Amino acid sequence: MSIGLIALLDDVAGLAKVAAASLDDVAAQAGRAGIKAAGVVIDDAAVTPRYVVGFAAERELPIVGRIALGSLRNKLLFLLPAALALGAFAPWAITPLLMLGGAYLSYEGSEKVYEALFPHQAHEAKRDASAGDAQALEDQKVSSAIKTDFILSAEIMAITLAALPEGSIWMKAAVLAVVAVGITVAVYGGVALIVKADDAGLAMAANTSRSAFGSLVRGIGRALVKGMPGFLKILAIVGTAAMIWVGGGILVHGLESYGLPQIGHAIHAAAVGAANVAGPLAGTVEWLVTAAGSGLVGLVVGAALIPVTSFILAPAWNSVTRLRTKSA
Repeated sequence: MSIGLIALLDDVAGLAKVAAASLDDVAAQAGRAGIKAAGVVIDDAAVTPRYVVGFAAERELPIVGRIALGSLRNKLLFLLPAALALGAFAPWAITPLLMLGGAYLSYEGSEKVYEALFPHQAHEAKRDASAGDAQALEDQKVSSAIKTDFILSAEIMAITLAALPEGSIWMKAAVLAVVAVGITVAVYGGVALIVKADDAGLAMAANTSRSAFGSLVRGIGRALVKGMPGFLKILAIVGTAAMIWVGGGILVHGLESYGLPQIGHAIHAAAVGAANVAGPLAGTVEWLVTAAGSGLVGLVVGAALIPVTSFILAPAWNSVTRLRTKSA
């Protein structure tokens, strides 16, 4: 009896070790895959704050919360099963889908650069929250944000799936779920801190304590209030750069997988050459040159897609919409 109990305890301990190893493996794979998707994550975090601009301060966090829930639903209910199905039944489709997403990111980033250089009238009229139904406008903004998030989340999940080694479908599902939840919490937690930073700054600046610590708090508060507009502009620039860099990098790696490594080799050679003369900053310089090369590819592809979208796809879509309206 005691021998059987000892054997059972050994089995339980063995199972616990296996479970712990599996959890460690899931965490490690999720961490590596999350790093691969870092560029898209930066873009996601940079895009979201604009959706709360113009709303009352008390509605900012609820709006971010609604978008976060929509993002989590996108990832767990739709994209995770789709990613697993692709991995199991059509792994050949992952690379072209990644490249399609890379082209989209390149187009979005290049269009933002174009609009910054040559401002033109926006395609959609913007309404102020005070000029109409605030709830309807909020619902519209949240819906638009969730749609944009779906595209970015699809790219994150596809990058994650492509970065995973061969393994059981349950392991892949666990890693995808961990990445989905972790990235959503990180992105929208960060967004919540960003959109409320100016309110926190106002509260700190109103501190009435006459102590040295009170003076320090007031100084930090005033710095936050004055610095947030500039920070948001920098964040938008970083998001655009990340969009173009990530999109171009995906396209370069996709071409390499289809036997067209020339662009990738040229970027790598330039990065290595720059690193060789950079001394102690070799690693940083190599990364920067690689990112710049990928960004250049993304900018060229995105710029080429702007006229295609503006003069071919958009009119065709408008025609389809008008036909649907008439038939209805």
